[in-house]
Amino acid sequence: MSRSRPDQPPPRRALARELALLALGAVVLAVLMHWPLVLHLGDDVAKDLGDPLSQSWQVAWGGHALAHQPLRFFDANQYYPYRDTLAFSDALVGYAPAGLFGSGPHAAIARYDLLYLFAYALAFAGTYLLARTLGASPGAAIVAGVAFAYTPWRLEQAGHLHVISSGGIPLTLALLVRGWKRRSAPLLLLGWIVASWQLSLGWTLGLQLAYLLLALALVLLVLAWRAGDAHRPAAALARARAALTAPANRRLVAATVTGIALFALVGLVLGRIYLRVADSFPSARRGPEIVAAYSGGPLEFLAAGRDSLVWADATAPFRDDLAAVAEQSLFPGLAIVVLAVLGAGWGLWSRRLRIGLAATAAICAILSLGYANADLRFLYPYGWLSALPGWDAIRTPGRLMTLTTLALALLAAAGTQRLQRRWRWAALPLALLVLVEGSAFSLDGGRLSGPPHPAVPTPPPGLAAATAPLLQLPLEAEDNRRYLLWSTAGFPRMVNGRSSTIPPKFAALGPRIAGFPDASSVARLRALGVRTVVLHRDRIAGTPWAGWERRPWRALGISRELRDGVVLFRIPASQR
Repeated sequence: MSRSRPDQPPPRRALARELALLALGAVVLAVLMHWPLVLHLGDDVAKDLGDPLSQSWQVAWGGHALAHQPLRFFDANQYYPYRDTLAFSDALVGYAPAGLFGSGPHAAIARYDLLYLFAYALAFAGTYLLARTLGASPGAAIVAGVAFAYTPWRLEQAGHLHVISSGGIPLTLALLVRGWKRRSAPLLLLGWIVASWQLSLGWTLGLQLAYLLLALALVLLVLAWRAGDAHRPAAALARARAALTAPANRRLVAATVTGIALFALVGLVLGRIYLRVADSFPSARRGPEIVAAYSGGPLEFLAAGRDSLVWADATAPFRDDLAAVAEQSLFPGLAIVVLAVLGAGWGLWSRRLRIGLAATAAICAILSLGYANADLRFLYPYGWLSALPGWDAIRTPGRLMTLTTLALALLAAAGTQRLQRRWRWAALPLALLVLVEGSAFSLDGGRLSGPPHPAVPTPPPGLAAATAPLLQLPLEAEDNRRYLLWSTAGFPRMVNGRSSTIPPKFAALGPRIAGFPDASSVARLRALGVRTVVLHRDRIAGTPWAGWERRPWRALGISRELRDGVVLFRIPASQR
Protein backbone atom coordinates (compact mmCIF):
# COMPACT_ATOMS: atom_id res chain seq x y z
CA MET A 1 0.00 0.00 0.00
CA SER A 2 1.07 3.59 -0.60
CA ARG A 3 2.57 5.48 2.33
CA SER A 4 1.63 8.91 1.09
CA ARG A 5 0.37 11.41 3.60
CA PRO A 6 -3.35 10.74 4.19
CA ASP A 7 -4.24 14.45 3.91
CA GLN A 8 -2.73 14.75 0.43
CA PRO A 9 -3.72 12.82 -2.70
CA PRO A 10 -0.98 10.31 -3.60
CA PRO A 11 0.66 10.37 -7.01
CA ARG A 12 -1.42 8.80 -9.77
CA ARG A 13 0.81 5.75 -10.10
CA ALA A 14 0.86 5.11 -6.35
CA LEU A 15 -2.92 5.51 -6.21
CA ALA A 16 -3.40 3.04 -9.06
CA ARG A 17 -1.15 0.54 -7.30
CA GLU A 18 -3.01 1.00 -4.03
CA LEU A 19 -6.38 0.48 -5.74
CA ALA A 20 -5.13 -2.63 -7.54
CA LEU A 21 -3.82 -4.12 -4.30
CA LEU A 22 -7.06 -3.17 -2.57
CA ALA A 23 -9.20 -4.95 -5.16
CA LEU A 24 -7.01 -8.04 -5.08
CA GLY A 25 -6.81 -8.09 -1.30
CA ALA A 26 -10.57 -7.62 -0.88
CA VAL A 27 -11.34 -10.57 -3.14
CA VAL A 28 -8.70 -12.85 -1.61
CA LEU A 29 -9.90 -11.99 1.89
CA ALA A 30 -13.52 -12.74 0.99
CA VAL A 31 -12.52 -16.09 -0.51
CA LEU A 32 -10.42 -17.06 2.52
CA MET A 33 -13.02 -15.98 5.09
CA HIS A 34 -15.59 -18.21 3.36
CA TRP A 35 -13.31 -21.08 2.40
CA PRO A 36 -13.98 -23.57 0.83
CA LEU A 37 -17.13 -22.10 -0.76
CA VAL A 38 -15.21 -21.07 -3.88
CA LEU A 39 -14.42 -24.74 -4.54
CA HIS A 40 -18.13 -25.64 -4.66
CA LEU A 41 -19.66 -22.88 -6.79
CA GLY A 42 -23.03 -23.99 -8.09
CA ASP A 43 -23.17 -27.09 -5.88
CA ASP A 44 -23.16 -25.51 -2.41
CA VAL A 45 -24.69 -22.25 -1.26
CA ALA A 46 -23.40 -19.86 1.38
CA LYS A 47 -24.96 -19.90 4.87
CA ASP A 48 -28.10 -22.06 4.56
CA LEU A 49 -30.94 -23.36 2.39
CA GLY A 50 -33.30 -20.54 3.32
CA ASP A 51 -33.35 -17.13 1.66
CA PRO A 52 -30.22 -17.81 -0.44
CA LEU A 53 -32.27 -20.17 -2.61
CA SER A 54 -35.03 -17.65 -3.29
CA GLN A 55 -32.54 -14.80 -3.74
CA SER A 56 -30.58 -16.83 -6.27
CA TRP A 57 -33.88 -17.08 -8.15
CA GLN A 58 -34.39 -13.30 -7.86
CA VAL A 59 -31.09 -12.53 -9.57
CA ALA A 60 -31.71 -15.19 -12.22
CA TRP A 61 -35.15 -13.78 -12.91
CA GLY A 62 -33.68 -10.28 -13.17
CA GLY A 63 -31.40 -11.43 -15.99
CA HIS A 64 -34.24 -13.31 -17.68
CA ALA A 65 -36.50 -10.25 -17.49
CA LEU A 66 -33.83 -7.92 -18.87
CA ALA A 67 -33.41 -10.20 -21.87
CA HIS A 68 -37.02 -11.20 -22.53
CA GLN A 69 -39.48 -8.78 -20.90
CA PRO A 70 -37.74 -5.59 -19.74
CA LEU A 71 -40.99 -3.62 -19.74
CA ARG A 72 -42.57 -6.21 -17.42
CA PHE A 73 -39.51 -6.69 -15.27
CA PHE A 74 -41.39 -7.27 -12.00
CA ASP A 75 -43.97 -9.69 -13.43
CA ALA A 76 -42.07 -12.75 -12.22
CA ASN A 77 -43.10 -16.38 -12.58
CA GLN A 78 -44.04 -16.84 -8.90
CA TYR A 79 -47.49 -16.43 -7.33
CA TYR A 80 -49.39 -16.95 -10.58
CA PRO A 81 -51.61 -15.16 -11.60
CA TYR A 82 -50.54 -12.06 -9.63
CA ARG A 83 -48.47 -9.27 -11.17
CA ASP A 84 -45.43 -7.38 -9.83
CA THR A 85 -44.51 -10.43 -7.76
CA LEU A 86 -40.77 -9.71 -7.86
CA ALA A 87 -41.59 -6.62 -5.79
CA PHE A 88 -43.00 -8.72 -2.96
CA SER A 89 -39.48 -8.55 -1.45
CA ASP A 90 -36.35 -6.45 -1.92
CA ALA A 91 -35.70 -7.43 -5.52
CA LEU A 92 -31.90 -7.06 -5.88
CA VAL A 93 -32.50 -5.22 -9.15
CA GLY A 94 -28.94 -3.92 -9.14
CA TYR A 95 -27.66 -7.48 -9.51
CA ALA A 96 -29.94 -8.26 -12.47
CA PRO A 97 -27.18 -7.85 -15.11
CA ALA A 98 -25.37 -10.77 -13.49
CA GLY A 99 -28.41 -12.90 -14.28
CA LEU A 100 -27.71 -12.54 -18.00
CA PHE A 101 -24.89 -15.07 -17.70
CA GLY A 102 -25.76 -18.74 -17.43
CA SER A 103 -29.11 -20.48 -17.03
CA GLY A 104 -30.69 -23.06 -14.79
CA PRO A 105 -30.36 -23.87 -11.07
CA HIS A 106 -26.64 -24.67 -11.09
CA ALA A 107 -25.79 -21.35 -12.73
CA ALA A 108 -28.16 -19.53 -10.36
CA ILE A 109 -26.35 -20.90 -7.30
CA ALA A 110 -22.88 -20.29 -8.76
CA ARG A 111 -23.93 -16.72 -9.54
CA TYR A 112 -25.29 -16.24 -6.03
CA ASP A 113 -22.11 -17.56 -4.44
CA LEU A 114 -19.99 -15.16 -6.50
CA LEU A 115 -22.23 -12.21 -5.62
CA TYR A 116 -22.04 -13.26 -1.98
CA LEU A 117 -18.24 -13.08 -2.07
CA PHE A 118 -18.44 -9.83 -4.03
CA ALA A 119 -20.67 -8.29 -1.34
CA TYR A 120 -18.05 -8.91 1.34
CA ALA A 121 -15.22 -7.74 -0.89
CA LEU A 122 -17.04 -4.49 -1.72
CA ALA A 123 -17.92 -3.86 1.93
CA PHE A 124 -14.23 -4.14 2.80
CA ALA A 125 -12.99 -2.07 -0.15
CA GLY A 126 -15.62 0.65 0.18
CA THR A 127 -14.91 1.16 3.88
CA TYR A 128 -11.15 1.13 3.27
CA LEU A 129 -11.55 3.91 0.70
CA LEU A 130 -13.81 5.93 2.98
CA ALA A 131 -11.36 5.64 5.87
CA ARG A 132 -8.47 6.69 3.61
CA THR A 133 -10.49 9.65 2.37
CA LEU A 134 -11.13 10.74 5.96
CA GLY A 135 -7.42 10.63 6.76
CA ALA A 136 -6.62 7.08 7.87
CA SER A 137 -3.30 5.43 7.18
CA PRO A 138 -3.41 2.33 4.95
CA GLY A 139 -3.07 0.04 7.96
CA ALA A 140 -5.82 1.80 9.89
CA ALA A 141 -8.04 1.73 6.79
CA ILE A 142 -7.56 -2.04 6.57
CA VAL A 143 -8.81 -2.33 10.16
CA ALA A 144 -11.84 -0.23 9.22
CA GLY A 145 -12.53 -2.45 6.21
CA VAL A 146 -12.43 -5.71 8.13
CA ALA A 147 -14.36 -4.19 11.04
CA PHE A 148 -17.27 -3.31 8.76
CA ALA A 149 -17.21 -6.29 6.39
CA TYR A 150 -16.57 -8.95 9.03
CA THR A 151 -18.25 -7.65 12.16
CA PRO A 152 -19.82 -10.51 14.16
CA TRP A 153 -23.19 -8.87 13.61
CA ARG A 154 -23.10 -9.94 9.95
CA LEU A 155 -22.91 -13.64 10.80
CA GLU A 156 -26.65 -13.97 11.37
CA GLN A 157 -27.40 -11.75 8.36
CA ALA A 158 -25.21 -13.79 6.02
CA GLY A 159 -28.27 -15.46 4.51
CA HIS A 160 -29.71 -12.10 3.42
CA LEU A 161 -27.86 -10.89 0.34
CA HIS A 162 -29.78 -7.61 0.31
CA VAL A 163 -28.47 -6.87 3.84
CA ILE A 164 -24.83 -7.89 3.47
CA SER A 165 -24.63 -6.03 0.13
CA SER A 166 -23.86 -2.79 1.95
CA GLY A 167 -20.53 -1.89 0.36
CA GLY A 168 -22.17 0.75 -1.79
CA ILE A 169 -22.85 2.89 1.30
CA PRO A 170 -19.22 3.56 2.31
CA LEU A 171 -18.16 3.66 -1.33
CA THR A 172 -20.75 6.35 -2.05
CA LEU A 173 -19.53 8.44 0.87
CA ALA A 174 -15.90 7.95 -0.12
CA LEU A 175 -16.52 9.10 -3.69
CA LEU A 176 -18.62 12.10 -2.67
CA VAL A 177 -16.15 13.28 -0.02
CA ARG A 178 -13.16 12.72 -2.28
CA GLY A 179 -14.95 14.40 -5.17
CA TRP A 180 -15.55 17.57 -3.18
CA LYS A 181 -12.05 17.55 -1.71
CA ARG A 182 -10.43 17.18 -5.13
CA ARG A 183 -13.10 19.27 -6.89
CA SER A 184 -13.69 16.38 -9.27
CA ALA A 185 -17.05 16.34 -11.04
CA PRO A 186 -16.54 12.77 -12.38
CA LEU A 187 -15.97 11.44 -8.86
CA LEU A 188 -19.07 13.22 -7.59
CA LEU A 189 -21.19 11.82 -10.39
CA LEU A 190 -19.73 8.35 -9.84
CA GLY A 191 -20.62 8.61 -6.16
CA TRP A 192 -24.26 9.25 -7.02
CA ILE A 193 -24.24 6.42 -9.55
CA VAL A 194 -23.03 4.05 -6.83
CA ALA A 195 -25.70 5.42 -4.49
CA SER A 196 -28.37 4.76 -7.11
CA TRP A 197 -27.09 1.22 -7.58
CA GLN A 198 -27.17 0.63 -3.81
CA LEU A 199 -30.75 1.89 -3.74
CA SER A 200 -31.68 -0.51 -6.54
CA LEU A 201 -30.62 -3.50 -4.43
CA GLY A 202 -33.50 -2.94 -2.03
CA TRP A 203 -35.19 -0.60 0.39
CA THR A 204 -33.68 -2.25 3.46
CA LEU A 205 -30.39 -0.43 2.90
CA GLY A 206 -31.52 2.01 0.24
CA LEU A 207 -33.67 3.95 2.68
CA GLN A 208 -30.86 3.99 5.22
CA LEU A 209 -28.53 5.48 2.62
CA ALA A 210 -31.10 8.01 1.41
CA TYR A 211 -31.83 9.35 4.88
CA LEU A 212 -28.15 9.25 5.83
CA LEU A 213 -27.31 11.44 2.83
CA LEU A 214 -30.16 13.79 3.71
CA ALA A 215 -29.01 14.02 7.33
CA LEU A 216 -25.42 14.70 6.29
CA ALA A 217 -26.58 17.41 3.90
CA LEU A 218 -28.55 19.11 6.67
CA VAL A 219 -25.60 18.90 9.05
CA LEU A 220 -23.29 20.45 6.46
CA LEU A 221 -25.79 23.25 5.83
CA VAL A 222 -26.01 24.01 9.54
CA LEU A 223 -22.23 24.00 9.91
CA ALA A 224 -21.83 26.26 6.89
CA TRP A 225 -24.50 28.59 8.24
CA ARG A 226 -22.81 28.83 11.63
CA ALA A 227 -19.43 29.41 10.04
CA GLY A 228 -20.81 32.28 7.98
CA ASP A 229 -23.13 35.16 8.71
CA ALA A 230 -25.66 33.28 10.82
CA HIS A 231 -27.17 36.59 11.96
CA ARG A 232 -27.27 38.06 8.45
CA PRO A 233 -29.28 35.53 6.40
CA ALA A 234 -29.48 37.73 3.31
CA ALA A 235 -25.70 38.07 3.15
CA ALA A 236 -25.24 34.34 3.76
CA LEU A 237 -27.64 33.45 0.95
CA ALA A 238 -25.94 35.87 -1.41
CA ARG A 239 -22.55 34.37 -0.61
CA ALA A 240 -23.90 30.84 -1.15
CA ARG A 241 -25.45 31.84 -4.48
CA ALA A 242 -22.20 33.37 -5.62
CA ALA A 243 -20.26 30.26 -4.64
CA LEU A 244 -22.64 27.93 -6.48
CA THR A 245 -22.62 29.99 -9.67
CA ALA A 246 -18.87 30.63 -9.73
CA PRO A 247 -17.29 29.26 -12.94
CA ALA A 248 -14.93 27.05 -10.93
CA ASN A 249 -17.86 25.34 -9.19
CA ARG A 250 -20.31 24.96 -12.06
CA ARG A 251 -19.14 21.49 -13.04
CA LEU A 252 -19.32 20.33 -9.43
CA VAL A 253 -22.83 21.70 -9.04
CA ALA A 254 -23.91 20.18 -12.35
CA ALA A 255 -22.52 16.77 -11.38
CA THR A 256 -24.23 16.95 -7.99
CA VAL A 257 -27.59 17.99 -9.41
CA THR A 258 -27.38 15.30 -12.10
CA GLY A 259 -26.46 12.68 -9.54
CA ILE A 260 -29.26 13.64 -7.17
CA ALA A 261 -31.70 13.55 -10.08
CA LEU A 262 -30.52 10.05 -11.01
CA PHE A 263 -30.85 8.86 -7.41
CA ALA A 264 -34.35 10.34 -7.18
CA LEU A 265 -35.35 8.82 -10.52
CA VAL A 266 -34.31 5.34 -9.42
CA GLY A 267 -36.20 5.81 -6.18
CA LEU A 268 -39.33 7.04 -7.96
CA VAL A 269 -39.35 4.28 -10.58
CA LEU A 270 -38.88 1.53 -8.00
CA GLY A 271 -41.11 3.24 -5.46
CA ARG A 272 -44.00 3.34 -7.92
CA ILE A 273 -43.90 -0.45 -8.26
CA TYR A 274 -43.67 -1.08 -4.53
CA LEU A 275 -46.44 1.40 -3.74
CA ARG A 276 -48.65 -0.43 -6.22
CA VAL A 277 -47.92 -3.67 -4.37
CA ALA A 278 -48.61 -2.00 -1.01
CA ASP A 279 -51.96 -0.73 -2.30
CA SER A 280 -52.92 -4.27 -3.37
CA PHE A 281 -51.50 -5.99 -0.29
CA PRO A 282 -51.67 -3.84 2.87
CA SER A 283 -49.41 -6.33 4.67
CA ALA A 284 -46.52 -4.89 2.63
CA ARG A 285 -46.74 -1.93 5.00
CA ARG A 286 -45.30 -3.26 8.24
CA GLY A 287 -47.60 -2.63 11.15
CA PRO A 288 -46.40 -1.75 14.66
CA GLU A 289 -47.02 -5.29 15.92
CA ILE A 290 -44.68 -6.76 13.29
CA VAL A 291 -41.93 -4.25 14.09
CA ALA A 292 -42.34 -4.90 17.82
CA ALA A 293 -41.89 -8.63 17.24
CA TYR A 294 -38.40 -7.95 15.84
CA SER A 295 -37.51 -5.37 18.51
CA GLY A 296 -35.76 -5.90 21.82
CA GLY A 297 -33.63 -4.46 24.58
CA PRO A 298 -29.98 -3.52 25.15
CA LEU A 299 -28.98 -7.11 25.95
CA GLU A 300 -29.24 -7.81 22.22
CA PHE A 301 -25.89 -6.06 21.85
CA LEU A 302 -24.37 -8.92 23.85
CA ALA A 303 -25.80 -11.66 21.61
CA ALA A 304 -23.42 -12.85 18.89
CA GLY A 305 -24.38 -15.07 15.98
CA ARG A 306 -24.69 -18.83 16.31
CA ASP A 307 -21.86 -19.33 13.81
CA SER A 308 -19.34 -17.12 15.64
CA LEU A 309 -16.06 -18.94 16.22
CA VAL A 310 -15.19 -16.85 19.28
CA TRP A 311 -18.48 -15.68 20.75
CA ALA A 312 -21.20 -18.23 19.91
CA ASP A 313 -20.93 -20.19 23.16
CA ALA A 314 -19.97 -17.27 25.37
CA THR A 315 -23.02 -15.22 24.37
CA ALA A 316 -25.51 -18.09 24.20
CA PRO A 317 -27.29 -17.01 27.44
CA PHE A 318 -28.12 -13.67 25.83
CA ARG A 319 -29.12 -15.26 22.52
CA ASP A 320 -31.20 -18.23 23.65
CA ASP A 321 -34.17 -16.15 24.80
CA LEU A 322 -34.42 -14.09 21.63
CA ALA A 323 -37.61 -14.53 19.62
CA ALA A 324 -35.93 -13.79 16.28
CA VAL A 325 -32.28 -14.73 16.65
CA ALA A 326 -31.22 -13.72 13.14
CA GLU A 327 -32.61 -10.19 13.54
CA GLN A 328 -31.92 -9.60 17.23
CA SER A 329 -28.30 -10.74 17.56
CA LEU A 330 -26.64 -7.32 17.46
CA PHE A 331 -23.18 -7.95 18.93
CA PRO A 332 -20.74 -5.75 16.91
CA GLY A 333 -17.52 -7.28 18.23
CA LEU A 334 -15.47 -6.52 21.33
CA ALA A 335 -12.27 -5.56 19.52
CA ILE A 336 -14.18 -3.18 17.24
CA VAL A 337 -15.89 -1.46 20.17
CA VAL A 338 -12.65 -1.07 22.15
CA LEU A 339 -10.85 0.42 19.16
CA ALA A 340 -13.83 2.66 18.43
CA VAL A 341 -13.85 4.01 21.99
CA LEU A 342 -10.14 4.70 21.70
CA GLY A 343 -10.69 6.43 18.37
CA ALA A 344 -13.60 8.52 19.62
CA GLY A 345 -11.74 9.75 22.68
CA TRP A 346 -8.13 9.95 21.59
CA GLY A 347 -8.07 9.52 17.81
CA LEU A 348 -5.94 11.72 15.59
CA TRP A 349 -8.85 12.89 13.45
CA SER A 350 -10.63 16.19 14.05
CA ARG A 351 -12.75 16.44 17.16
CA ARG A 352 -15.79 17.36 15.09
CA LEU A 353 -15.45 14.25 12.91
CA ARG A 354 -14.96 11.95 15.90
CA ILE A 355 -17.99 13.39 17.67
CA GLY A 356 -20.06 13.00 14.51
CA LEU A 357 -19.08 9.36 14.07
CA ALA A 358 -19.68 8.57 17.74
CA ALA A 359 -23.09 10.25 17.62
CA THR A 360 -23.99 8.31 14.47
CA ALA A 361 -23.01 5.02 16.08
CA ALA A 362 -24.97 5.78 19.25
CA ILE A 363 -28.10 7.03 17.49
CA CYS A 364 -28.25 4.12 15.05
CA ALA A 365 -27.59 1.63 17.86
CA ILE A 366 -30.53 3.00 19.83
CA LEU A 367 -32.74 2.95 16.74
CA SER A 368 -31.76 -0.64 15.98
CA LEU A 369 -33.55 -1.78 19.15
CA GLY A 370 -36.92 -0.74 17.71
CA TYR A 371 -39.76 -0.53 20.21
CA ALA A 372 -40.88 -3.26 22.56
CA ASN A 373 -44.44 -1.95 22.91
CA ALA A 374 -46.40 -1.26 19.73
CA ASP A 375 -48.99 0.87 21.55
CA LEU A 376 -46.29 3.09 23.05
CA ARG A 377 -44.07 3.16 19.96
CA PHE A 378 -43.87 6.94 19.74
CA LEU A 379 -42.16 6.99 23.13
CA TYR A 380 -39.26 5.13 21.49
CA PRO A 381 -36.88 6.87 19.05
CA TYR A 382 -37.51 4.21 16.40
CA GLY A 383 -41.21 4.99 16.52
CA TRP A 384 -40.48 8.43 15.12
CA LEU A 385 -39.04 6.88 11.96
CA SER A 386 -42.48 5.63 10.97
CA ALA A 387 -43.31 9.20 9.97
CA LEU A 388 -40.63 9.14 7.28
CA PRO A 389 -41.76 8.33 3.72
CA GLY A 390 -41.17 4.69 2.88
CA TRP A 391 -40.17 3.57 6.36
CA ASP A 392 -43.40 1.62 6.83
CA ALA A 393 -41.89 -0.99 4.49
CA ILE A 394 -39.20 -1.84 7.07
CA ARG A 395 -39.99 -4.56 9.61
CA THR A 396 -36.57 -5.27 11.17
CA PRO A 397 -35.03 -2.42 13.20
CA GLY A 398 -31.86 -4.44 13.87
CA ARG A 399 -30.63 -3.96 10.32
CA LEU A 400 -29.81 -0.37 11.22
CA MET A 401 -26.72 -1.96 12.71
CA THR A 402 -25.34 -1.53 9.18
CA LEU A 403 -24.80 2.16 9.89
CA THR A 404 -23.81 1.52 13.50
CA THR A 405 -21.03 -0.85 12.49
CA LEU A 406 -19.88 1.49 9.72
CA ALA A 407 -19.44 4.35 12.19
CA LEU A 408 -17.73 2.01 14.67
CA ALA A 409 -15.41 0.73 11.94
CA LEU A 410 -14.31 4.26 11.05
CA LEU A 411 -13.73 5.09 14.70
CA ALA A 412 -11.77 1.83 15.00
CA ALA A 413 -9.53 3.14 12.22
CA ALA A 414 -8.98 6.32 14.21
CA GLY A 415 -8.13 4.23 17.28
CA THR A 416 -5.73 2.07 15.28
CA GLN A 417 -3.99 5.13 13.92
CA ARG A 418 -3.49 6.40 17.46
CA LEU A 419 -1.86 3.08 18.42
CA GLN A 420 0.33 3.23 15.33
CA ARG A 421 1.96 6.31 16.81
CA ARG A 422 3.56 4.03 19.42
CA TRP A 423 3.55 0.66 17.64
CA ARG A 424 4.08 1.11 13.93
CA TRP A 425 2.87 -2.38 13.00
CA ALA A 426 -0.17 -2.37 15.29
CA ALA A 427 -2.63 -2.48 12.38
CA LEU A 428 -1.75 -6.03 11.30
CA PRO A 429 -2.45 -7.84 14.60
CA LEU A 430 -5.51 -5.67 15.18
CA ALA A 431 -6.93 -6.53 11.75
CA LEU A 432 -6.30 -10.22 12.41
CA LEU A 433 -8.00 -9.93 15.81
CA VAL A 434 -11.08 -8.37 14.22
CA LEU A 435 -11.15 -11.09 11.54
CA VAL A 436 -10.99 -13.86 14.13
CA GLU A 437 -13.88 -12.25 16.01
CA GLY A 438 -15.95 -12.10 12.84
CA SER A 439 -15.09 -15.59 11.64
CA ALA A 440 -17.72 -18.27 11.08
CA PHE A 441 -15.19 -21.10 11.10
CA SER A 442 -15.79 -23.83 13.66
CA LEU A 443 -13.70 -26.28 15.66
CA ASP A 444 -15.18 -29.77 15.48
CA GLY A 445 -13.14 -32.33 17.38
CA GLY A 446 -10.10 -30.12 17.16
CA ARG A 447 -10.47 -29.76 13.39
CA LEU A 448 -11.06 -26.35 11.83
CA SER A 449 -14.04 -26.29 9.46
CA GLY A 450 -15.18 -23.52 7.16
CA PRO A 451 -18.38 -21.48 7.43
CA PRO A 452 -21.65 -23.26 6.59
CA HIS A 453 -22.13 -24.02 2.89
CA PRO A 454 -24.77 -26.76 2.53
CA ALA A 455 -25.23 -28.73 -0.68
CA VAL A 456 -28.09 -27.47 -2.81
CA PRO A 457 -30.92 -29.92 -3.60
CA THR A 458 -31.22 -30.75 -7.28
CA PRO A 459 -34.59 -30.83 -9.07
CA PRO A 460 -36.18 -34.24 -9.64
CA PRO A 461 -35.91 -35.23 -13.32
CA GLY A 462 -39.66 -35.64 -13.65
CA LEU A 463 -40.27 -31.96 -12.92
CA ALA A 464 -39.23 -31.04 -16.46
CA ALA A 465 -42.37 -32.72 -17.84
CA ALA A 466 -44.75 -30.43 -15.94
CA THR A 467 -46.88 -28.05 -17.98
CA ALA A 468 -47.32 -24.49 -16.74
CA PRO A 469 -49.09 -22.94 -14.96
CA LEU A 470 -48.24 -25.38 -12.21
CA LEU A 471 -48.60 -25.87 -8.48
CA GLN A 472 -46.05 -27.86 -6.51
CA LEU A 473 -46.82 -29.68 -3.28
CA PRO A 474 -46.12 -29.54 -0.38
CA LEU A 475 -46.33 -25.82 0.37
CA GLU A 476 -43.96 -25.25 3.28
CA ALA A 477 -41.61 -22.25 3.09
CA GLU A 478 -38.51 -24.40 2.63
CA ASP A 479 -40.24 -26.25 -0.20
CA ASN A 480 -41.28 -23.07 -1.99
CA ARG A 481 -37.71 -21.78 -1.88
CA ARG A 482 -36.57 -24.94 -3.67
CA TYR A 483 -39.30 -24.63 -6.25
CA LEU A 484 -38.24 -21.07 -7.04
CA LEU A 485 -34.64 -22.13 -7.57
CA TRP A 486 -35.65 -25.08 -9.73
CA SER A 487 -37.91 -22.82 -11.79
CA THR A 488 -34.83 -21.04 -13.16
CA ALA A 489 -34.85 -23.83 -15.76
CA GLY A 490 -37.21 -22.02 -18.12
CA PHE A 491 -39.14 -19.95 -15.54
CA PRO A 492 -42.53 -21.69 -15.86
CA ARG A 493 -45.43 -19.81 -14.31
CA MET A 494 -46.37 -21.32 -10.96
CA VAL A 495 -48.67 -20.63 -8.06
CA ASN A 496 -45.87 -21.22 -5.56
CA GLY A 497 -43.69 -18.40 -4.31
CA ARG A 498 -41.65 -17.14 -1.40
CA SER A 499 -41.36 -13.52 -0.30
CA SER A 500 -41.71 -11.18 2.66
CA THR A 501 -45.13 -10.11 1.36
CA ILE A 502 -47.35 -13.17 0.89
CA PRO A 503 -50.67 -12.85 -0.99
CA PRO A 504 -53.51 -13.83 1.37
CA LYS A 505 -55.07 -16.15 -1.21
CA PHE A 506 -51.83 -18.11 -1.48
CA ALA A 507 -51.47 -18.27 2.30
CA ALA A 508 -54.99 -19.72 2.51
CA LEU A 509 -54.57 -22.13 -0.40
CA GLY A 510 -52.96 -25.02 1.49
CA PRO A 511 -55.90 -25.84 3.80
CA ARG A 512 -58.36 -25.45 0.92
CA ILE A 513 -56.65 -28.09 -1.21
CA ALA A 514 -55.61 -30.39 1.64
CA GLY A 515 -57.78 -33.15 0.15
CA PHE A 516 -56.16 -33.08 -3.27
CA PRO A 517 -56.94 -34.89 -5.43
CA ASP A 518 -60.65 -34.46 -4.75
CA ALA A 519 -63.49 -32.70 -6.55
CA SER A 520 -63.29 -29.50 -4.50
CA SER A 521 -59.54 -28.98 -4.84
CA VAL A 522 -59.49 -29.86 -8.53
CA ALA A 523 -62.29 -27.39 -9.25
CA ARG A 524 -60.48 -24.68 -7.29
CA LEU A 525 -57.17 -25.26 -9.08
CA ARG A 526 -58.86 -25.46 -12.49
CA ALA A 527 -60.52 -22.09 -11.84
CA LEU A 528 -57.13 -20.71 -10.84
CA GLY A 529 -55.70 -21.79 -14.19
CA VAL A 530 -53.42 -24.54 -12.90
CA ARG A 531 -52.59 -27.16 -15.54
CA THR A 532 -50.24 -29.41 -13.57
CA VAL A 533 -49.99 -30.27 -9.91
CA VAL A 534 -46.53 -31.59 -9.05
CA LEU A 535 -46.40 -33.81 -5.98
CA HIS A 536 -42.88 -34.30 -4.60
CA ARG A 537 -42.97 -37.78 -3.10
CA ASP A 538 -39.86 -37.30 -0.98
CA ARG A 539 -41.26 -34.17 0.70
CA ILE A 540 -44.85 -35.07 1.60
CA ALA A 541 -44.37 -37.12 4.78
CA GLY A 542 -46.40 -35.55 7.56
CA THR A 543 -48.36 -33.31 5.18
CA PRO A 544 -52.05 -33.53 4.13
CA TRP A 545 -50.95 -35.08 0.84
CA ALA A 546 -49.10 -38.03 2.35
CA GLY A 547 -51.92 -40.43 1.39
CA TRP A 548 -52.22 -39.31 -2.22
CA GLU A 549 -51.96 -42.83 -3.67
CA ARG A 550 -55.12 -43.98 -1.83
CA ARG A 551 -57.32 -41.16 -3.06
CA PRO A 552 -59.59 -41.80 -6.07
CA TRP A 553 -58.87 -39.53 -9.00
CA ARG A 554 -60.14 -41.17 -12.21
CA ALA A 555 -63.60 -39.62 -12.01
CA LEU A 556 -62.21 -36.10 -11.54
CA GLY A 557 -61.40 -35.45 -15.20
CA ILE A 558 -57.65 -35.36 -14.58
CA SER A 559 -54.73 -37.61 -15.48
CA ARG A 560 -51.89 -38.92 -13.33
CA GLU A 561 -48.31 -39.73 -14.26
CA LEU A 562 -45.56 -41.17 -12.11
CA ARG A 563 -42.29 -39.58 -13.15
CA ASP A 564 -38.80 -39.68 -11.66
CA GLY A 565 -39.24 -38.34 -8.13
CA VAL A 566 -42.64 -36.71 -8.68
CA VAL A 567 -46.28 -37.40 -9.45
CA LEU A 568 -47.82 -35.20 -12.13
CA PHE A 569 -51.55 -34.55 -11.99
CA ARG A 570 -52.65 -32.86 -15.21
CA ILE A 571 -55.77 -30.72 -15.02
CA PRO A 572 -57.23 -29.86 -18.44
CA ALA A 573 -59.07 -26.61 -18.91
CA SER A 574 -62.81 -26.80 -18.44
CA GLN A 575 -64.74 -27.50 -21.62
CA ARG A 576 -67.56 -25.06 -22.23
